Amino acid sequence: MTPELSVIIVNYNVAYFLEQCLNSCIKAAEFARVEILVIDNNSVDGSEEMMHEKFPQIPYIMNKQNLGFSKANNQGMRMAQGEFVLLLNPDTVVEELTFRKTIDFMNEHPDAGGLGVRMLDGRGKFLPESKRGLPTPAVAFYKIFGLSALFPKSKVFGKYHLGYLSEFETHEVEILSGAFMMMRKSVLDQVGLLDEAFFMYGEDIDLSYRIILGGYKNYYFPETRIIHYKGESTKKSSVNYVFIFYRAMIIFANKHFSQNNAKLFSFLINSAVYFRAGLSILKRVATKYLLGAFDFAMITTLLFFMVIFFAHFGKIVPFEVWSVALPSYTLVWIGATYFSGGYDRPIFWTKLLRGVFFGTVSILALYALLPKDYQFSRLFILFGSFLSLLYFVSSRILIHKINPNARMLDSKKDSVKIIVGSSAESQRVAAILKGMELQESNILFVSVEDKKQANTVGTLNQLEEVAKIYKADEAIFCAKDISVEETISWMSRIADLGISFKIAQPESSFIIGSNSIDHPGELYLMNITAISEPRHVRAKRNFDFITAFFMLTLFPIGLWFAKKNKKSFQDIFKVLVGKKTFVGYAESSVNARNLPKIMPGVLSTIEQLSPSKPLSLEEIQKLNVIYAKDYTWFKDFSIVLKRLT
Repeated sequence: MTPELSVIIVNYNVAYFLEQCLNSCIKAAEFARVEILVIDNNSVDGSEEMMHEKFPQIPYIMNKQNLGFSKANNQGMRMAQGEFVLLLNPDTVVEELTFRKTIDFMNEHPDAGGLGVRMLDGRGKFLPESKRGLPTPAVAFYKIFGLSALFPKSKVFGKYHLGYLSEFETHEVEILSGAFMMMRKSVLDQVGLLDEAFFMYGEDIDLSYRIILGGYKNYYFPETRIIHYKGESTKKSSVNYVFIFYRAMIIFANKHFSQNNAKLFSFLINSAVYFRAGLSILKRVATKYLLGAFDFAMITTLLFFMVIFFAHFGKIVPFEVWSVALPSYTLVWIGATYFSGGYDRPIFWTKLLRGVFFGTVSILALYALLPKDYQFSRLFILFGSFLSLLYFVSSRILIHKINPNARMLDSKKDSVKIIVGSSAESQRVAAILKGMELQESNILFVSVEDKKQANTVGTLNQLEEVAKIYKADEAIFCAKDISVEETISWMSRIADLGISFKIAQPESSFIIGSNSIDHPGELYLMNITAISEPRHVRAKRNFDFITAFFMLTLFPIGLWFAKKNKKSFQDIFKVLVGKKTFVGYAESSVNARNLPKIMPGVLSTIEQLSPSKPLSLEEIQKLNVIYAKDYTWFKDFSIVLKRLT
């Protein structure tokens, strides 16, 4: 029987999102005749294995290279048999009646060429890109330079997101979002498929506009909703995003606008590219280094006042001494604090104390080696260490008071997670959380039954009250027990409480969600997150750098290492500059899922063994999981030492 709707999903390294999306699509397909096609742009995250294992009934095309969004979607549209075609992002979740409602709407409106729906982010907030206007030069100018954000409801400045149109009413719109873009197949046959000149971004704008030029209308339809985790803003701070997105706008302008308008548009876009790229670079630099730079300035200033104070008591420090000593002392204290984890958030006072202590010990050790003319006062160093610690503590408290969202301090408040589902499924999800060793989380259970069950704090209709009373930080919905429609409804209803939402898929060891559209989504995976913790990331990098430095400095050791592993000194240099790590995952398990990302390794996890026969893929995967789960820098040391000996 001919399908009513063909759903095309292009996947690229988002296996977890894809699995969740397909689960929701399969449920929605129960209410309509639907075919689902997945096009994969050469993912290496285990998507292919997941598809064959869990969704063998769904046609799956694995490309040998990343063809881009347009080409991959066109592949699917050429295969599509349905009367309607839906381009759907893998980082979405659709309601059970989404397909039925949208098909019915298109059937009732023969003038409709395309359709978009109401999209919510991972916190249940409305995504403004659900409805958009045509980016003419004027609209683009207002968007690029922030006027549309300042006046979102204005009919003049708010045309990019059509902010003056109600998000709860059906409207004719000009531009649909590529995250959910439903079109009539006969219209596509007339106006053409996606323009493959667009590799990423802009292709949805181009096709939406061509649908209008073809004499049809695009509609925004809010009677059904989807979750779109990443949203338009996901990579807004990325310099690469700025260049790719706005260059796509130039392609669109040259294609559809008059020559004069296209030139004006291109001028505005090029100006915006460098303006936004500059802002992005400044933001990244400021985020990464501003606090450290501020610390350096403040501690050095405090030490300078100490020099003046000491001078009042006859202890004169020569300029040539303090001008070098003060910034040097400050750098040592800041460096020691950084390596002690004092810049990880939230900040623990013990790490600050440890950093200043080891910094002071290092300064005193170096002090003893200096010429007498530069040894002006050990007391100065001790006082300086006390002031540095006092500054670190007081500045972090002040920042936390001014901006609690900076997560500067450890509040000692256990996070509260609510699991919504049946007793059996809730316990399974709780086991996943406990498997992650989330000891600081209080887990509460809300029953989906009509009556309160044992070990639960309430029923589903009491979720809002439970979240308020217990000051919940997060709600996890069990997809096995609660529908997507109910989940989205509750997300919208309690979105203002500021809690985050996640969905636990049945028979899966992951829980997926996103705190905001500015973050790419979060995964709770069982037992394998140690290697991605900041302290272990830092320890691994420190081990790599120190080991590579000594190998290059002590030439015979480096030569022996290279000979034993049939590697050149290029690998050691790559480790030194951070492009490789000494120990990585086994190469034959590169496509394995559930593993935090690390740099390619010169050696692999297999090096810790001396197997008498080749290991199976399953055995290799287990080694990798154990390595990631229980990582310490000493593991890397023992593997490198074994190869040297």
